[in-house]
Amino acid sequence: MNFITAARLALCIALVIGTCGQAPGATRPNIVIILSDDMGWGDLGCYGGEIRTPNLDKLASKGLRFTQFYNTGRCCPTRAALMTGLYSHQAGVGHMTSNRGYRGYQGELNNRCVTIAEVLRPAGYSTYGVGKWHLALNTKDDGEKYNWPLQRGFDHHYGIISGGSHYFHAKNLERDNKSFTWDTDPEYKPERFYLTDAFTDHAVKYVTDHAREQNEKPFFLYLAYTAAHWPIHAFEEDINAYNGFYDAGYEAIRMARRENQIKLGLTDSHWTLSPTIGDWEKFPAQKWESRMMQAYAAMVTRMDAGIGKLVATLEKNGQLDNTIVMFLQDNGACAEPVAHEDDASYEKNPGAPDTYLGYGKNWANVGNTPFRYYKHYEHEGGISTPLIVHWPKGIPASQHNQLVRDPGHLIDLMPTCVEVAGAKYPSKFNGTKIQHMEGLSLAPTFTGIKIKRKSPIFFEHEGNRAVRDGNWKLASSFKPNGSAWELYDMEKDRTEMHDLATRNPAKAKKMANQWDQWSKRVGVQPWPIKSPGIRTNLPSNTTGRSSL
Repeated sequence: MNFITAARLALCIALVIGTCGQAPGATRPNIVIILSDDMGWGDLGCYGGEIRTPNLDKLASKGLRFTQFYNTGRCCPTRAALMTGLYSHQAGVGHMTSNRGYRGYQGELNNRCVTIAEVLRPAGYSTYGVGKWHLALNTKDDGEKYNWPLQRGFDHHYGIISGGSHYFHAKNLERDNKSFTWDTDPEYKPERFYLTDAFTDHAVKYVTDHAREQNEKPFFLYLAYTAAHWPIHAFEEDINAYNGFYDAGYEAIRMARRENQIKLGLTDSHWTLSPTIGDWEKFPAQKWESRMMQAYAAMVTRMDAGIGKLVATLEKNGQLDNTIVMFLQDNGACAEPVAHEDDASYEKNPGAPDTYLGYGKNWANVGNTPFRYYKHYEHEGGISTPLIVHWPKGIPASQHNQLVRDPGHLIDLMPTCVEVAGAKYPSKFNGTKIQHMEGLSLAPTFTGIKIKRKSPIFFEHEGNRAVRDGNWKLASSFKPNGSAWELYDMEKDRTEMHDLATRNPAKAKKMANQWDQWSKRVGVQPWPIKSPGIRTNLPSNTTGRSSL
């Protein structure tokens, strides 16, 4: 028996022992997945950024950081893949929450997939959801709710069903299928409302109530912050804490981030840095632009403080030691919306409640240092996410602060949860055949074992495409008159600055064929999608779940 097989066997034995104990809550781990929104790969302190994220940095220092983990490049598809362990098209959310008339684009979860909550609850887990859902066509209280969190496996949920909200005056809040506004909530009445804090406080409440009332059971918590998705809203004191940080402009911040990333071992110095977008010296409102990034950074730091509050609560409750905490982002930095030189937005103070702004392409380029492109795209700037994994009982001290360089994807989170929880992924659910998981468990990496992928990782969104196979990546960005494939060696050129497609046409052709086969299998449609005319409300089956 070789070392890898022995180590994997030892992990499996430990998991089996854990699931067979007298008190499952004391043996099987609690699982917490934290998802942030519209953040760049280089924003966090532990990924080279200057933004203050001490709590996430601490989790990373006592856990693992993945350097090549991927999302889908957009909010809805990412949430679908994360929740189901399938590619987003297989789950029914190949684009956004609108029905485009195809099975892969029905705009919400279908009944041929199961969520992590639906898998873990039969295994004895209590399941809690907080934050942004964005996986249902209907977001109104008076419509069908078959794809709301409580109908997809969660015992309790607080948050928003739609894709975004005002941070100070949220109008679209929901708790356990009941809708209300920030100022009509019958239960939660803080001195000053702020959406990020509201999400944190409910997550803290759920784990605290669980410790008091159901401590014999393990729990699953899905905490999906809207931070730092626009509108950029932040408290004035949080914004002022970053005074002067961004006065030097885009290039200076990118260079500082790149240097930090190299020192941390996250990137290689021989990778060519992608071009800086925007000329700081020619920007017509530097003070305004600097404050915009201050407000964005304030949002991230506020979220990090919330994560710190949650971790402190877990520790106080005696839950932290056997809780897996995983943090990641739904897509790369967002390049829209942006104010223009003649825009009245320049007259408004970024971060204030009466604004509804985003920080634009120039700062998004900084956020994604050192990569190209942004949210929407399948180049590295669109799909690269930090993944921090912290589990005191399951990650030995020898692995603390280690970097995992194996490529991974959202589809790997379901298999990971299934393995560590000792759960069973169903072949049928409520009488319907369920698709097989597409990913593989990340659990071996917790003890330093490399994962072996048998097939490439695939991507598609709005005609933007990619394949990641070992050190090779094939990518293209959508163009109406045809999109050429580009080939990159990720070990030598992860910033995608040197296209090798013409130098290695055989490799490019092979990977393009792999993508074609995958796209047919999962139901990718040519972009822009031409609807077949099926735009009526989706039918429901006897279980109340979408039947397309």
